[in-house]
Amino acid sequence: MSILVTGGAGFIGSNFILNWLSSNDEPLICLDKLTYAGNLKNLAGVLDDPRLVFVKGSIEDYGLLLELLKKHRVRAVVNFAAESHVDRSIHGPEDFIQTNIVGTFRLLEAMRFYVARLVNSEKDPFRFVHVSTDEVYGSLDIKDPPFHEDTRYDPNSPYSASKAASDHLVHAYHRTYGFPAIITNCSNNYGPYQFPEKLIPLCLHNALAGKPLPIYGDGQQIRDWIYVEDHCNAIQMVMQHGRVGETYNIGGQAEKTNLEVVRTLCDILDEKKPSPCGASYNEQVKFVRDRPGHDRRYAIDTTKIVREVGWRPTESFTTGIRKTIDWYLDNQDWVAEVTTGDYREWIEKHYLT
Repeated sequence: MSILVTGGAGFIGSNFILNWLSSNDEPLICLDKLTYAGNLKNLAGVLDDPRLVFVKGSIEDYGLLLELLKKHRVRAVVNFAAESHVDRSIHGPEDFIQTNIVGTFRLLEAMRFYVARLVNSEKDPFRFVHVSTDEVYGSLDIKDPPFHEDTRYDPNSPYSASKAASDHLVHAYHRTYGFPAIITNCSNNYGPYQFPEKLIPLCLHNALAGKPLPIYGDGQQIRDWIYVEDHCNAIQMVMQHGRVGETYNIGGQAEKTNLEVVRTLCDILDEKKPSPCGASYNEQVKFVRDRPGHDRRYAIDTTKIVREVGWRPTESFTTGIRKTIDWYLDNQDWVAEVTTGDYREWIEKHYLT
């Protein structure tokens, strides 16, 4: 039997596959439609591994999904496939509705047919892990307690609304059909292979290119940051030990303001790769008009996943950000390849004007 990983050529999905193959022999099927954020070079080191099968395709393709489930005798599906960038959802929400809502529906329907008719549930128990975000909970005030699994959904962007809708679909399929699903809601990820539109890789790329480091509003928006490998380990443990029908919040226990993150990044770059002009990278920070509907704070209560699954993050923000910067400095060819053409045009239009 095997595991189907959707969105497996994207940032978190590719890290999950690399992490899985480093410690497991069970085969993986990677399904990805290779949009701008999906990159087979993320998997370059394992594409020839006989344990990995790559298939180009979309979770909106019911027929393809059913074929893969049957052909590879899939025992579990981990769904990373999603449009995930808030700014892009503001400027063009339709792709987010199609992938995150319609795609999740098609995936659920294919799995429901497969589980009901083709899997011996006692001999081969099936699991579906739907990977979501803490943004579905909305925004916290500075003195509010962290999000927990029973926090009311209150999404504030087209992206988070589409993910909230997909979460509700997954929950409904469990309650209505007894479908064996688990939902995870995670805080802000960072690490290798993150496409340079999110805060950390965008500022890394711009800093080294001598460009402004755009900070929305006053930069005091707070996020909980988690190193991507810790997130991938959490998903593996939830898949193995989590209870069907439950939701698990995953966080790095590292609340930082956006400005604090960028200042830290600049200080480390000053140490590791000083600017040719001799100035600190901090001088490139530029405050720009705030994003519409910008959530002020996210924070995660991880009590449940610690208690029930036994997972804890192993990287602090201090260690994780250094690993991330080292990876980007060592992989400038990858950065150069993904930051050409459509990417450069989009970034310049929405961030640098």
